[in-house]
Amino acid sequence: HIPLSGRNPRLHEVLGIRPHVLVLNKMDLADPRRQPVSAAWGGSRGRAAGPEQWVAASPQIVPLVAKLVSSSPRYQRAENVDYCIMVIGVPNTGKSSLINSLRRLHLKKGKATAVGGEPGITKAVLTRIQVCEQPLMYLVDTPGVLPPRLGDVETGMKLALCGAIRDHLVGEDVMADYLLYTLNRQRQFSYVQRYGLPEACDDIEHVLKRVALTLGRTHKVKVLTGTGNVNVTTLDYSAAAYELIRAFRAGHLGRVTLD
Repeated sequence: HIPLSGRNPRLHEVLGIRPHVLVLNKMDLADPRRQPVSAAWGGSRGRAAGPEQWVAASPQIVPLVAKLVSSSPRYQRAENVDYCIMVIGVPNTGKSSLINSLRRLHLKKGKATAVGGEPGITKAVLTRIQVCEQPLMYLVDTPGVLPPRLGDVETGMKLALCGAIRDHLVGEDVMADYLLYTLNRQRQFSYVQRYGLPEACDDIEHVLKRVALTLGRTHKVKVLTGTGNVNVTTLDYSAAAYELIRAFRAGHLGRVTLD
């Protein structure tokens, strides 16, 4: 969803001349009509853009990393017989899932590191995890790191929508409003049919009302009256907003690239 906003510029600066690979994860959720990566870095799949290369498929990662390291004189040490690679990036972009995927692909082994749909699952730098036999390669999982300050509000909204920032810190209603704005701007109207709307709409309250009615999201609210407390059943707009965000993250609202 966010091949540009999903990068921590501080990490890019720290890497410097060290060989590194930009892995574009969850490409099945991205809009195939939008290709911001090639335009931004002047590269194409597997081609170098300075010291960096980018790749969007798991089978390409190990051969590409081995080629980068072996072609760099700085990292040629006679006593080294294996590769030890750090996996770094912003929270909740699939770093742990990538390691588990490579283990399944090259070693036919089960998962070695915990994964989850929210930021902060990986809380410390873990031990080396073998992902390949030939060449002998280990990956090190790390906690996600956001820059100390985000460049602008819109970048923060994109990160929040993709789960790099915890939902409650931004607010599900605000995130849902930005999501609706983005879907309409990109003419992605699959939400209309999914939630039974008569047409596309830019009023988030109207859309959330329809989502709540369609999915039966209600909750009881205590109302103070002159004769006592009364429990009233109302539509749960917060639950509806969360449902809209979750549908987006799962790809149910179409393939969307936010950048």
